[in-house]
Order: sequence, then C-alpha cells, then structure tokens
Amino acid sequence: MKHNKLRAVICILVSLLCSSCSPVFLEENSRPVTAVLGAFEREIIMLEDELTDKQEQRIEGMKFAGGKLNGKRIVIAWTGIGKVNAAMTTTLLIEHFRPNEVIFTGVAGGINPRLSPGDIVIAEKTAQHDLGTLWPDGFEHRGARNPLDGWQNPVFFPADERLLKLAEQAAEQVKLETIKTSIGERAPRIVKGVVVTGDVFVASPEKCTELRNELGADAVEMEGAAVAQICYQQGIPCLVIRSISDKADEKAREDLGMFHTMAAKNSARLVAGIVGLLGSELSVEKSQRRQ
Repeated sequence: MKHNKLRAVICILVSLLCSSCSPVFLEENSRPVTAVLGAFEREIIMLEDELTDKQEQRIEGMKFAGGKLNGKRIVIAWTGIGKVNAAMTTTLLIEHFRPNEVIFTGVAGGINPRLSPGDIVIAEKTAQHDLGTLWPDGFEHRGARNPLDGWQNPVFFPADERLLKLAEQAAEQVKLETIKTSIGERAPRIVKGVVVTGDVFVASPEKCTELRNELGADAVEMEGAAVAQICYQQGIPCLVIRSISDKADEKAREDLGMFHTMAAKNSARLVAGIVGLLGSELSVEKSQRRQ
C-alpha cells in the first residue's frame, strides 16, 4: 500500500513538472507558430486583444499568451525593458515554443531627422551600440563571441529576408493611424533602416549624432538587437519593427508620454499585417511551380 501511495505521489510530481515545461496551449498539430514580443505591456496588449482561441501560460513567472491572429497561430510575450530582460524572455520562448520566426514590436527614439513620431522603421539590421571595447582614443563596436560555436558575432544582425519582404508587402496594405500635427494630420511613413539597441534611454542630440555617424542608425531602443542576437545564434528568422515615439532628444520623455500609445498601435498593426501574410509566399511559389 505504501508503495502504491509513493508511486501515485511520484506520478503527480512528474505530471506537474511536465506541465510546467511544455506549452499547454500549443499542441504539436498546431504548429508552425510565430512569436511576437514587445518591451512594454501596452505594445503587445493590442495584439493580445485580437487573438482568437486565446489561452495563457506562465513559465518561470513570465506570461505567454497563445491563440490565432489573422488566422495564424502565434504566441505573444511582454519582455520588459532592457537587453537582459529581452534575452531572458526570448530564450524561454524559444526553448518552450520553438517558433518558426520571431517578430519584435514596439516604440523607439527617432535618430534619422526625417522621421517623426508615428513613423515606422522596419529594421534591415540591428546592432548593440553599447557593446564593444572602449579604447583611450574612442569606442570600437564589436560583436560578442557566440558561446555555441566560439565564433564572434557580427556587429550588425541582418533581418530575415523573407520577413523583410513580407513587412514591405504589409506596409503597402495596412491602414495606420494618422498623425496629428500643428498643421493638420499626416500619414505615417514606413521606411527600412537601421535600429540600434543599448541599455540606456537616449535623450541626447549629441548621442543621436554619434549613433547616426558611427552606425548609420535611424532609430534607437533598448531590446531589439538582444532578441536578434538570440535568434541569430539559434538560427531562427527574426525581424524588428519599431514605431517612432520621440526624437531621442531633450524632449524625449515628454514626447514618449504623448505619442507612445499611437506609435505602439501603428507598430502592432503592421505586425498583424505581416502575420496575416505568413504562408502566402509559399502559396505563390507552389502556384508558380504548377505553371
């Protein structure tokens, strides 16, 4: 009898451990799955609200929401601010859900002088602007060594070409929220460019000039390149989408509070458009082969 009770307890413990390690709302036959991440909760809640068949799961205390968006199965998570938080959440997500691709959505400071709040930068490449070597005569940007193969990572992580093309296609179709200015409303611009990442909120025109000159940066934020590095090392397609919330200058905090919601909404709409197009390129290829 004692052995039976002990066996029952062991079975219960094993069951609990397995349930904490496997995605309960994403069964094997539900894949492929797309992952969408955002640094601020409001950046991903807009997409969560659009999910059908929505379910939630917590892994190591982090919430992951799964369901369907525009007919495609996705998992969404809020990373929190900064490279460490972003890398932690991305690692948990990849380990437990094994996504086909990862898309990061959210806001950023505009460095390119032609960009204004509400405009969107589709990152052709990302880089960590605070990673490298500080020599007596200046800062040298360098990539970290990849612990998986021992090779040094590049300074810039290129976006996945397929996701980049889908983003361009979605940009032509999606309807974004107009931007109110002192001279009336204008449609937001969507451009491809360079997004740089660092563990500092940039509110300095001098720093903007430096990042523009040294890295060709169009926008600056605090998570994208960290996510891109994890995906690069794991061989997972990745794309960073950033909507401008401020000019990364002395008014950055003020502008962030004013334009954050609108900018986050535009970024989320573009991401939803990209998700809706996933798989369409495969259908086109099959059609072309038949011809």
